Amino acid sequence: MRYRLTFIAGLAVGYVLGTRAGRERYEQLRKSAQRVAQNPTVRNSVESVSLTGREAATKAFGAVSAKVGDRLPESVSGRVRSLREQRANEDDDWGTSNT
Repeated sequence: MRYRLTFIAGLAVGYVLGTRAGRERYEQLRKSAQRVAQNPTVRNSVESVSLTGREAATKAFGAVSAKVGDRLPESVSGRVRSLREQRANEDDDWGTSNT
């Protein structure tokens, strides 16, 4: 499924960049893409995928940090800490509750 979506996205980008249909066709494509992006079903799917990705990243970080532990240089662990703090302070673009 991922490869199919990647192919379709590439096809769409190639069409937009390579078309000679002009501004009118570009505007039609842009409006249809906005409609898809604003569709509640699509937004809910994106939210659930992002939450699943965050959970997987958290599990992976826990597993890696348990194995690597104190062997990381202080510069790396400090950078990870600062990125976490920045991420915790950001608002979610999709209006999700992050729960």
